[in-house]
Amino acid sequence: MQKRLPRQIYALWGGAETVPYPSWQTLSSDMPLITLCQLTKTFSEGGQTRTVLDAIDLTVGTGDFVVLLGHSGSGKSTLLNLISGIETPSSGTVEIGGVDITALPDHQRTLFRRDRIGFVFQFFNLIPTLTVLENVTLPQELAGREKTAVSTHALHLLNRVGLADRAHAFPDKLSGGEQQRVAIARAIAHDPMLLLADEPTGNLDEETGQRVLDLLLELTHAAGKTLIMATHNPDIAQLADRVLRVQDGGISNQLSVIGNQ
Repeated sequence: MQKRLPRQIYALWGGAETVPYPSWQTLSSDMPLITLCQLTKTFSEGGQTRTVLDAIDLTVGTGDFVVLLGHSGSGKSTLLNLISGIETPSSGTVEIGGVDITALPDHQRTLFRRDRIGFVFQFFNLIPTLTVLENVTLPQELAGREKTAVSTHALHLLNRVGLADRAHAFPDKLSGGEQQRVAIARAIAHDPMLLLADEPTGNLDEETGQRVLDLLLELTHAAGKTLIMATHNPDIAQLADRVLRVQDGGISNQLSVIGNQ
């Protein structure tokens, strides 16, 4: 891909290269996919230290759908960023598939995220100078995968999300719901074991948001993916396997969702 890419894309997925990192462990169904141990994140503001997350301990199993509930500024997005390795913790560890990603050098952590984690953002994060198809294929092309196979798979995914006929359109020609469907296709195109979604319906009207949510759950559940979603919408919690409330620097009020028992 010859087009100039925004700097944040390299921060998210790295360049067109590979760097060895530890292999995922073969996990049995009763072993956690994700383990957070004493995870802490602080920020300095005006000469004072603010603790956003304080000594979080959490395990998430393979195939789980976990909702993080909390008001704006509660630390939901920060927690997702720490799990994905976009941000690094002030202390504590994040282990995914048996790999302590907090122990990886920055560049290896970036490539681990590109190869193993899918991320769906509230504001889509599509690259405006790339077509729909190019947006979906970009992370895999950066990973050095064969272009024809990548394009064929991307077209298959676009068909599944109902956008095969928009493959050569640019993002500014799509509605918000269509852009988020493209973002979902991009997030699952490389077959990640872990999908993270940060307010994926927060920028959509209620009807469009419900369609996008249904699609995201259908695609992740059918493939047995682990999904962690941050939201302030309690209605979404009714669909989750687990609901965790993020507040006051911790995770509390762990709930069992009656409809899934």
